[in-house]
Amino acid sequence: MKNQIKIEKIIKPFKKKISVSSDKSLSIRCVLLSSIAIGRSKIFNLLESEDVNNSLKVIKRIGVNYIKKKNYVEIDGVGINGFNVKKNTVLNAGNSGTLARNILGLCSATEKKIKLIGDKSLSKRDFSRVIKPLRMFGMNISSRNNNLPLEFAGSNLLRPIQYFENKGSAQIKSCIILSAINTPGITKIKSKKSRTHTELLLKYLKYPIKIKKTKNYDLIDIKGLGQLSSFEYKVPGDISSASFFMVLTLLSKKSKLLIKEININPSRTGILKILKSMNANIKIVNKKNYKGELIGDIKVKSTKSFKSINCPDSLNSSAIDEFLLIFLVAAKAKGISKFRNLDELNKKESPRLNIAINFLRMIGVKVIREKNDVKIFGNPNLKLNGNYRVKNFLKDHRVFMMTCVAALSLIHKGSVVINDKDSIKTSFPSFLKLLKSLGAKIS
Repeated sequence: MKNQIKIEKIIKPFKKKISVSSDKSLSIRCVLLSSIAIGRSKIFNLLESEDVNNSLKVIKRIGVNYIKKKNYVEIDGVGINGFNVKKNTVLNAGNSGTLARNILGLCSATEKKIKLIGDKSLSKRDFSRVIKPLRMFGMNISSRNNNLPLEFAGSNLLRPIQYFENKGSAQIKSCIILSAINTPGITKIKSKKSRTHTELLLKYLKYPIKIKKTKNYDLIDIKGLGQLSSFEYKVPGDISSASFFMVLTLLSKKSKLLIKEININPSRTGILKILKSMNANIKIVNKKNYKGELIGDIKVKSTKSFKSINCPDSLNSSAIDEFLLIFLVAAKAKGISKFRNLDELNKKESPRLNIAINFLRMIGVKVIREKNDVKIFGNPNLKLNGNYRVKNFLKDHRVFMMTCVAALSLIHKGSVVINDKDSIKTSFPSFLKLLKSLGAKIS
């Protein structure tokens, strides 16, 4: 099979400096917000991946032109409520939940009927969490079982809402914010802590949004029908992509890595807090503020012994895409690590909690699960002895990449065959090439 890889040898010690792929969350948000800005925006270092390319294709379908240059993309915004939608328009979000949910909010004032579709994985994900607030605004949305495909039509009579977002989902929050921009009056959101890229970008663009932070929630007021001016933005590196190389370095022998210019927005750095509390040798250097976002370089060294953790669930949302890797470190830690309230993990591109537990058990790690709580019994001497095949993970890119890290850091005898290598095209197409630059032997 061509769409698979095989790993038979542990990676040798390395000392390198690398850059990883651009931040996917920010790339998609830059594309969407520039589409409703007035004038031509330039987005530098935009992630070259299927999810971001689908975002560009989607805005093109609703009347927004863009041009790809060598180092940046130019997007000619049409202003708020300026989309030119043709009859029988179909928007394909591919694998991207961020794109699918946010485009619904962005089009909330677009009155022509639009059909939204996605790939097999995205079509299984629950859209009720955005359908409910969007119907409160006044949108007309029809779907079967709250899944894709769905049909929607916006309204020119949108009304502001008050909404309690209690999932800790940045996709839901951003969808509501984008719909609020189309809506006269002030929309109020009480939001459980989650990624803040949309709010920070809007504040940098001087859009009328107010944010009050409390311990567990953000209180957000958005004034509708403001104005967005075109902008220039250089997208930093993605901490989710960096995390695979952080954990590979931590689990490998006598290795050091410097990962350059990573977005270390506090709403994304749960993995750093968790791993540091487990004794991981990680430091952040060269911190700077860039247009509201915090950027820094991450220094990582091999760590001989890890401590188990009783992980506070307050860190769940800020590490939601990195728990597969955190579980892998817990499997090598001394003692029992405990994680709670991880139901959102099964709402991602695949049921990641289920898949992670099955993978850990397959490689000999004892795991006890009670509903959405997990106990991982660490084994500091954990090694892979045998022949393993990893498949049937709904082409989830993060499952594929985590399995590569596990194989390269733990294999002792035998081999690991991993299906669906094309899954990385959604977020990190250069992943395998970058692994090989560190010395990984992959066939």
